[in-house]
Amino acid sequence: MPGSIIVAAAQTGSVEDGDLKTIADAAHAMLDEAARLGVRLLTFPELFLTPFFANRLEEQFDRWFMDERHEVLQSLRAKARGHGIALVLPFAERAADGWFNSAFVYDETGREVGRYRKTHIPAYFPSAGPGGTGSFEKFYFAPGPSLGTFAVAGTRIGILICNDRLYPEAARALALDGAELIAMPIAFSTYADPAQRASIWEVPLRARAYENGVYVLACNRVGIEGPRHHLGRSMVVDPRGMVVAEAGTHEAQLLAAEIDLDAVSAARKQFPWWRDRRPDLYGALVPSR
Repeated sequence: MPGSIIVAAAQTGSVEDGDLKTIADAAHAMLDEAARLGVRLLTFPELFLTPFFANRLEEQFDRWFMDERHEVLQSLRAKARGHGIALVLPFAERAADGWFNSAFVYDETGREVGRYRKTHIPAYFPSAGPGGTGSFEKFYFAPGPSLGTFAVAGTRIGILICNDRLYPEAARALALDGAELIAMPIAFSTYADPAQRASIWEVPLRARAYENGVYVLACNRVGIEGPRHHLGRSMVVDPRGMVVAEAGTHEAQLLAAEIDLDAVSAARKQFPWWRDRRPDLYGALVPSR
């Protein structure tokens, strides 16, 4: 699917009070800005419509979850449709079959072409330092059942939500299924070790792009939210592992970049991963049970 398109990461700010109208208004403004820039594909960060409640134990967690018909989700879908923008729309999903960390995928016409549910659900012990809140996602979210790719904006994309990006097998599965771009909605903070966390931020993003010959569109939130310092630094990485564009570390920002989809096939020819792979040796990665 050759050609160039403009893609964008809507790096939203941290959310203290959970005022949904304020959050939604800011998201609508970013979609309007994206339209002015000619963006064809946009993603928001992980769980951007709520505070990052998964860093604590909260019995009233259900207030942060949305049914698929929620008016805020539908209004953002309508805004993207009006602008002709394909949209990756993350949210905390309350469904008949479970509670999920999810993302809708809409094409440029507003048609739902798929829904991805985060597959690798983390849980981290808190540490003693400032911001070392840990993660309690396993208390709130069931793991999604599958990976998948979706045809939008003249290309085929896959989605990995935050922790998913740390599993190279998942990204490889998406590339093998035809993904030319992997969208990564993320909520990455510095926790109690700012130097180390800032240093490793780009490592999996560039690695997943380089080792699969795909674009990576990584969208993080930014700013201070209680004890969390969200790093920002949303990023577009090309199929050679080079950073095309990077957002800042302090402010909400729409990060837009033009990408050349022909670079995907070019990267795979120059470094022929598909030719030289040895799936016959990798059986231990997926043991039969």
